[in-house]
Amino acid sequence: MSRPDNAGVRIPPPLCFFAFLAVGILLDSAWVDGRLAAAYLTAIGGLIAAASFVYLVLTAHKHKSAGTNVEPWKPTTAIISDGAYKYSRNPIYLAMTLFYIGAAIAAGSWPALILLPVCLLIIRHYVIAREEAYLEDKFGKEYLDYKARVRRWL
Repeated sequence: MSRPDNAGVRIPPPLCFFAFLAVGILLDSAWVDGRLAAAYLTAIGGLIAAASFVYLVLTAHKHKSAGTNVEPWKPTTAIISDGAYKYSRNPIYLAMTLFYIGAAIAAGSWPALILLPVCLLIIRHYVIAREEAYLEDKFGKEYLDYKARVRRWL
């Protein structure tokens, strides 16, 4: 029986980030009370979230340009090593993390920020670890060389 041509990721990363963010915001935030957080928190968080969203979209578009899938449960057909991928092996997860931080700040939600490390542990062990094992198996030396040159997150 052959192994499927994907990383075997069972938790869609955007769903994982959204679930932890939503729980944190629902536990305590200005938004739950139907109001905005302090103006400076809304501005700072909004800027971080907006910038990271643009970065996420541009980085995800790089997959389309390279002819490979962005979804980790679909086959990867190429190693992308330019653009943001020249500096980080996981720029999309970095963008999702920054978006999460920006949204939590804009909502004035300390619980969301406190839950972020748990979310990142799940992403690290149940998403990134599977992706890296899959890419090593599929691309061998090409991926190992890339991995030796480029950090995981930053």
